[in-house]
Order: sequence, then C-alpha cells, then structure tokens
Amino acid sequence: MHERDIFDERQEVKTANYPCPFCRERNDYEIRWLKRVKKRNGPRNLNAQERAQYEKSRDYMVRVDDQLMCKNIRCRKRFEIPSSQTVVFI
Repeated sequence: MHERDIFDERQEVKTANYPCPFCRERNDYEIRWLKRVKKRNGPRNLNAQERAQYEKSRDYMVRVDDQLMCKNIRCRKRFEIPSSQTVVFI
C-alpha cells in the first residue's frame, strides 16, 4: 500500500512574513505546501495491518519550498526558511 492509495494531494500556497538575514528587511513570501487529505473511502483488499494504518492516518501538509529569495531589489539573496517545521498535521 502506498501513500497515494490513502491520500489525495493538492498544492496550496500560504503567505508568511519573514526577515531576510542579510539585509534584515521583512516581507511577505508565498510558500508552497503539498496538502494531503485522507480519502473518504479506503482502498479495497487491505489486510488487518494496512487497515489499521489507514485508520490511524491523518491529514497533513508538507512544505515544498526550502529557500526563499529576498524581495529587496538591492539584496536578492537566497535564504533558508527559518522555521524548522516542514510537516504540519491538520
């Protein structure tokens, strides 16, 4: 059983406010997330272990972007997103 059997995937964009570590200017950045929502009807022909795994699974989001580019025209340097959180359970 694969994750694509359990979840529907779609991309979502969320806005977050981060400061650039180089020029220290704060801006709003659009960050891409992959949202995985549990399917209403589970896959057919599951054994007991796979059925238990399906029942325990929850909706979650995975961050796609790891780096941002500063919006300041004079800076334009790339920096990592300061948050270490890459997975969010919904």
